[in-house]
Amino acid sequence: MTIRYDNRVAIVTGAGAGLGREHAKLLASRGAKVVVNDPGGAVDGRGSANAVADKVVEEIKAAGGEAVANYDSVADEKSAANIVKTAMDTWGRLDILVANAGVLRDKAFVNMSMEDFEFVMKVHLMGTVYCTKAAWPIFRERQYGRVIVTTSGSGTVGNFGQSNYGAAKMALNGFINCLRFEGAKYNIMLNALSPSAKTRMTENLLPPGVAEYMRPELVSPVVAYMASEECKVSGYILAGTAGTFARVQYFMTEGVAFDPDKPVTIEMIQENFEKITDLKTATPSVGLMGNIERQLRELGKIK
Repeated sequence: MTIRYDNRVAIVTGAGAGLGREHAKLLASRGAKVVVNDPGGAVDGRGSANAVADKVVEEIKAAGGEAVANYDSVADEKSAANIVKTAMDTWGRLDILVANAGVLRDKAFVNMSMEDFEFVMKVHLMGTVYCTKAAWPIFRERQYGRVIVTTSGSGTVGNFGQSNYGAAKMALNGFINCLRFEGAKYNIMLNALSPSAKTRMTENLLPPGVAEYMRPELVSPVVAYMASEECKVSGYILAGTAGTFARVQYFMTEGVAFDPDKPVTIEMIQENFEKITDLKTATPSVGLMGNIERQLRELGKIK
C-alpha cells in the first residue's frame, strides 16, 4: 500500500539543507503540507539567511507540493512556539514534527567553553523539547501525532570532541522513552532517527570511498515511515545510512545476583566483574527494574 500524507501538516526543523531538506521534500512529495523551518545559520549556529528555507519551499512548490517557510530558531522557547504557530496559522492543524535542527561546536572537552557546550545542548535537546511542548496540546486534542527526534551514534557509541553533541543526542533518547507513555493514549508516537549522511556538518569527517554512498535522500524514507499513520511503534531508535536501516536497542547482561540478605563487598564485584559485564548473556533491557524480580525469585527471596 502506498503511504501518503494527504491533509497532514508537518514541521521539519533545520530543513534548509542536508537531511532536513530531504525529509521535507519527501513528505511534501507524498501530499504533506510542510513548514520548512531554518534560520539559515552556519554549521556552528552563527548568522542567519532567510533564503535557505525559501529555496526549499520553492523546490517543493515547483514539484507541485505545498510548503511555507519559517525562520525561527528552535533554541528559544518563544521562537520554537512560533514554528508551531506558523503551521496552525497557515493550515489550522499539525500532525507531524520532525525535530532535525542541529549545530556543531566540536572541541576536546578540555578546550571546550561552557558557552559552546550549553549552546549545543540548547539547540539539540531544548530545541526539540520546546517544539514538542508547543505541539503537544495540539496532538492531544486531535488524538494524533507523530514526533521524530534526531539522535546520534555520538551519544550511543561516543566520538572524540563531541561531548556536548553526544550528551544532547543521548538525552533525546530518554526524552522519547518517557513521553511515549504519556502519548500512548492519544495516539502520539515518538521515535528517534540515528542518521549518518554526507551533509555540510559531516562532509569533512567521512572516510574516503564511503561518503559517495551516504546521500541524505537515502535516510529520509525511514523518517517518512515513522511520520506516517501506518507507524504504530513508539520509543524506537532507527539507524539509517547509505540505504541501510537497523534498530538500535539498549541491552543488559544477565549479571550476577548476590544474596541481598548478606553483605556485598567490593571484592565480590572485582572477582565477578567479567561475568557481570559478559555481553554473551545480554538481552534487550526489559524496563526500569531490569531482571531484578526474576533474579530475586530464583534466589528464593520473593514468590
